[in-house]
Amino acid sequence: MGGPRIIYWFRTDLRLHDSPALKAALDLDPVVLWPIFTWDPHYVYRVKGGANRWQYLLDCQTDLSESISKLNKKSKLFVLREAPQTLFPKLFKAWKVTHLVFENDTDPYALERDKSVVALAEKAGVQVISPYGRTLWDSDDVVAKNGGKPTMSITQLQAAGRKVGEIPRPIPAPTHLPDPGDMPIDFEQSKPETKPDLNASYRGKADGTYSNIAGPKGDFAIATLEELGFSVPATTPHRGGESIALKRLEEIFSDEEYAATFQKPKTSPAAFEPQSTTLLSPMLHFGALSPRLFYWKAQDLVERYGKGASTPPESLTGQLLFRDMYFAAQAAIGPPFGQTVDNAYCRFIPWHLPSKIGVTDIGDCTISGEYYIDSPQAEKWFQRWKVGMTGFPFVDALMRQLRTEGWIHHLGRHMVACFLTRGGCYVHWERGADVFEELLIDHEPSCNAGNWQWLSCTAFYSQYFRCYSPVAFGQKWDKKGELIRKWIPELKNLDEKFIYEPWKATKAALDKAGVKIEGDGINEKTDGTYPARMFDFGERRGICIAAMKRAYSIGLHGNDDRVKNGSWKKLFEEAGETEMEGLGGSDDDGEHADDADYQREGDGNHGKHARTQSTGSKEGPMDKYTKKVKR
Repeated sequence: MGGPRIIYWFRTDLRLHDSPALKAALDLDPVVLWPIFTWDPHYVYRVKGGANRWQYLLDCQTDLSESISKLNKKSKLFVLREAPQTLFPKLFKAWKVTHLVFENDTDPYALERDKSVVALAEKAGVQVISPYGRTLWDSDDVVAKNGGKPTMSITQLQAAGRKVGEIPRPIPAPTHLPDPGDMPIDFEQSKPETKPDLNASYRGKADGTYSNIAGPKGDFAIATLEELGFSVPATTPHRGGESIALKRLEEIFSDEEYAATFQKPKTSPAAFEPQSTTLLSPMLHFGALSPRLFYWKAQDLVERYGKGASTPPESLTGQLLFRDMYFAAQAAIGPPFGQTVDNAYCRFIPWHLPSKIGVTDIGDCTISGEYYIDSPQAEKWFQRWKVGMTGFPFVDALMRQLRTEGWIHHLGRHMVACFLTRGGCYVHWERGADVFEELLIDHEPSCNAGNWQWLSCTAFYSQYFRCYSPVAFGQKWDKKGELIRKWIPELKNLDEKFIYEPWKATKAALDKAGVKIEGDGINEKTDGTYPARMFDFGERRGICIAAMKRAYSIGLHGNDDRVKNGSWKKLFEEAGETEMEGLGGSDDDGEHADDADYQREGDGNHGKHARTQSTGSKEGPMDKYTKKVKR
């Protein structure tokens, strides 16, 4: 055949610069190189993703395709609409492929998918090359140097990294690419199973994702939101793509003092236009920016800058180390890393709204995205939190920013995560992780799960008594409440002494601002109103901290048999705990989520790993609070 005929499979490495996998492909001196992207049904239907993240992905693909065409006008990013597990055997044969090259991926689903694809390639006599490139060090090497255990701290990551060796310097982008060659697709397309579709709420139009293997026009073009059936438009102002990422990187490092002395905890979560951090995290997720290029630009600058430069973990390089820490932790733990059940490193806390466990694309005992509603009150609080209607303006401003832009500052993420879990609502961290998975443009599975475990104090961090105040924390950064005024127009004219606590405002102050404080913001929303706060934060914080203390003293982790068979409940009841899942609750799928008095009779077991329901209705702090409010 005259030389290597290579498929280069782009996934989360949508760039040309510093790509070890792409370099490995080009070092083979191919006579043919097909740069392709496959629409994997797992991500289309089984992973929650809003219009903002999809648009960001399409931006990155479009930018990459244009960059490829600049190096070879005959080439581009060729997008094929079929699952890689069924597509590749047909491509290997039809295109006479000799090599398949891609960047290694340590996400649980990707590992299983790639294992299947590699087996298919070997059967077809196709050689596979897959070096790492998503992280500073190869995550598997880090785990090996950490004794086969997950890296649960920055110091563990750094110690293991030193044993692996120096972080590689970035390599330049190629200056040319081979021709793609012929691309016959005269074979039958395998249609995927589209149900369940976790993104169905965004598809108000016909889903044409898999209508034609080469796209609507047969030209392997980049997909559109319309082709994906999305009727909900993207609202994020943030655009993706390698060229934008590299330009942004240069802008950041042109201000040497900012970049060299950067300390993440000292950046403001209330800053906007511009934000106080780099906003490069979505570029790193989609691979439009190499983490090693970012690292070495920062490290070289710090060494030149000398005295006064920041150091890990607060520095820019420290943020990249945190990312590697989570990647390596996930690589070691596997699918259970993203959940409590079966996760030996995650503390078991009987949060409200626990996940349903079942068989999914990543394992036999994994969370499904669905959950039990054990407390209608907790469900109502969760729904109000999701849409930014808690009655706590700083929480609501951040959640509305997240829904609109697909991004909020990391300290803002910390505050809203603490509020949902141990700081007020006592709702399972997996519920918050689900919402972030859907809405964040920079959603990274390992980092999302790790950060939610950190903020809920179930792993990585244990000082559960340190809670963010939804009032004082915002005031620290933004006395006048400018972020609140931007995202909560109902309160834009409210006096600043009430902007964080509108429930304290006098009638005269409210009348002057043209706002009423009433309702829940969801079912009782009217123009000119802002919802009443969900609860007294000081009271709820005290209840949550006491519950966390008891859970810590009991000391269960997600891999404990008592967690999986439900016998944990007896331990907590004997300890006098009442703030926990299953007390007086039910699995009603949200039908009665807004009726705090509703209680459904026991409906039996919900599967092999179902939680044990309390046979008798016991009054817990949440119930007592609801009664008090209704008096």
